[in-house]
Amino acid sequence: MLPLTQQISNIFSSFTLIFLLQAAWNTLALAAAGCSMGLLMGFVIACVRRTHNPYLLPLRAILIVFVELMRRIPFLVTLFLTMFVLQGAGFNLSFFIIGLIAVCLISTAYLAEIFRAGFESVPQAQIEAAQTLNFSQRQLIFLVMLPQAWKVVLPPAFSFMVSFIKDTALASQLGVVELTFAGKILITRGYSSFLIYAVILIIYFAMSYPLSRLGARLEKRLGQHLIPEAARFEPELATPRTV
Repeated sequence: MLPLTQQISNIFSSFTLIFLLQAAWNTLALAAAGCSMGLLMGFVIACVRRTHNPYLLPLRAILIVFVELMRRIPFLVTLFLTMFVLQGAGFNLSFFIIGLIAVCLISTAYLAEIFRAGFESVPQAQIEAAQTLNFSQRQLIFLVMLPQAWKVVLPPAFSFMVSFIKDTALASQLGVVELTFAGKILITRGYSSFLIYAVILIIYFAMSYPLSRLGARLEKRLGQHLIPEAARFEPELATPRTV
């Protein structure tokens, strides 16, 4: 094993830094693409599950099974199942694309459930009032439900996305050269395990901390908006009591 001082100087060499940054980019690409697709498809699934059209009943049943199944299968098992299904179907895809498809499926299932919980937080009386006014399903979702549901959706969605950045490390089991896999490669080349994983920890923190702060800031702003609204309906909550 190389001396520690030489290892530190080698880590900050251009080759090693570029290698780690490329791996970090793969990690960030997996997480960003997975969460973006999850937000879009999760919203669509939550909307479809709220419809009562009898023609969409088979689709609703399939989506419910998909969400419940994907949320109960471990991340690693989903990765390997996706790889075996795609390869068995004759698709010759790279490990990165296979990992990307798997993380999109997983994030879609979790974020669909978050959107569903947000929609269910909207008071039923408001939904019935909109239906009485002959609101279409699209108007009901975008004008009544979504403006209120996003206050419930955003905090757990950001929490999921922050943890999802770390969970993409399991894609290394497929051979995807993401941040954790890059660390294993450097360790096999004689670097100290402690030193390499310390650097990886710093990079993961640098990727996830801004997202967590953004989520905390949005949650704080939401709380400031919710307090006056609650005080308007319950004035006694806004007035301090004197003893």
